[in-house]
Amino acid sequence: MPEAVLRISGAGAAVSAAALAPEVHRDLSRTHAEIREENGETVLAIEASDTSAVRAALNSFLECVAVTDSIAKLTEESK
Repeated sequence: MPEAVLRISGAGAAVSAAALAPEVHRDLSRTHAEIREENGETVLAIEASDTSAVRAALNSFLECVAVTDSIAKLTEESK
């Protein structure tokens, strides 16, 4: 099975974990994902039945992380 591991570190790691959690727990037929915290990092592990499914899942999760990061930056700028 193809797999990918995404590690998120820094101040946004916990926020990213909270944002990704609902997506991780979705029931998908071709993809399984797990999220955990390791040494201050958020670790997202994705396994899929084929490379297309792992790519699609990774793109989806990366978009969620990018949106979370953008919101955090906008929030910081408005302070």
